[in-house]
Amino acid sequence: MASETDRLAAERYVVLTTFRRDGRAVPTPLWVAGDGGELVVWSERKAGKVKRIRNNGRVRVQACDLRGRKTHGPVATGQARLLDAPGTERVRKVIARKYGLVGRVTMFFSKLRGPADRTVGIAIRLDG
Repeated sequence: MASETDRLAAERYVVLTTFRRDGRAVPTPLWVAGDGGELVVWSERKAGKVKRIRNNGRVRVQACDLRGRKTHGPVATGQARLLDAPGTERVRKVIARKYGLVGRVTMFFSKLRGPADRTVGIAIRLDG
């Protein structure tokens, strides 16, 4: 039987819900991949979700459509952490491999848009 991590890693998109200091939930649809028993995503370092993860790494993850409006499957909870430069580069490669040509082109143009530390990889270890 596949684990919850494997099930979510096989999805095309997930909605990652992070939490503000006052407890309000903020959902964000993202590409996702699996790597070493964790879910991995990437984001701009200045994005709100990165700030919220720095403050509180508790997250919820659920499969969704491109816009994050139609969710399906159970909600999983977990702990997110920001990765260092080598970890972020590994996430870029895993995402590019999973999403094929579109993923490779996206990662290529992402690198052209600014310095290497402009983006950050995020690893999510699900509970249970």
